[in-house]
Amino acid sequence: MTRTLVTGGAGYVGSVVVDELLAGGRAVRVLDVLAHGSVPSLLLPWGREQFEFLKGDVRDEDAVRHALSDVDEIVHLAAVVGDPACAREPELAQEINVGATLSLLEAAKAAGVSRVVFASTCSNYGKMSDPDVLATEEWDLRPVSLYAETKVHAENAVLEASGNGLATTCLRFATVYGTSPRMRFDLTVNEFTRDVVITGDLVVYGEQFWRPYIHARDAARAVRTVLDAPPEKAAGQVYNAGNTDENYRKLDLVELLKERVPTADVQFVKKDEDPRDYRVSFERIERELGYRTQHTVPRGIDEVTNLLRSGLLDDPFASIYRN
Repeated sequence: MTRTLVTGGAGYVGSVVVDELLAGGRAVRVLDVLAHGSVPSLLLPWGREQFEFLKGDVRDEDAVRHALSDVDEIVHLAAVVGDPACAREPELAQEINVGATLSLLEAAKAAGVSRVVFASTCSNYGKMSDPDVLATEEWDLRPVSLYAETKVHAENAVLEASGNGLATTCLRFATVYGTSPRMRFDLTVNEFTRDVVITGDLVVYGEQFWRPYIHARDAARAVRTVLDAPPEKAAGQVYNAGNTDENYRKLDLVELLKERVPTADVQFVKKDEDPRDYRVSFERIERELGYRTQHTVPRGIDEVTNLLRSGLLDDPFASIYRN
């Protein structure tokens, strides 16, 4: 049985990736420092013989060495994620997003790991001169935030490490949304939905700017798709992970929400400049690996709305639901 190490596997995307890989017949080991406190995101797989959890910091060489024992593959998700979090703790962002990634690659080589899938971001495209044109994997990267800068740096290292028995792949994820065992409400679709459904009020900055979006489960399926592909096919490659039809402006999200909550009071705060404004093509991952998303933003809004109205969450504004 293939054993896969998932760094950051207790997180918003990571906990869903764990579920996806276990369902695909892999043994999964998680290395996570639980930076956001004790969360129940990994209770479901806990009793499974194929699942193992190690609490540890990806910057700790001993913890990483221990975690890599008898591991065939790595899904590297551990990171300081998002512009606000990286801006708040820039040194930590550099240490984890760049330094720990470089160290993990060296440790992977020494341990004889055969594959690494690295979680990157479409934020690497920054602000496009013409957002009506779709960015492809071959486009020049224009990071305009520390978060994107660290991901570009790490991407380069991951791709350079491919070869001599190690196949590495970078996935540039669209902005993630949807429900997860480690729920977050500081992501655009989830946040907008929470505010409209719970308070009936929403303030939107820069409604005209574009972003692509992907459901957490589709993000997990993209990881599995890469790992299931022949190593030589995905080695040294970058794939945008998402769906070309799922590029939206914030204004489009508001219109979808207003269809569901017509009484919502939405205020737009005009911004003439936003460092991030991009639309992305996801044709390559579909063409080369046969991957296509199964969820859409409208369905995701309904999914989050139903969660909020279910009474399952005491306080969706609590700090545990954000990074």
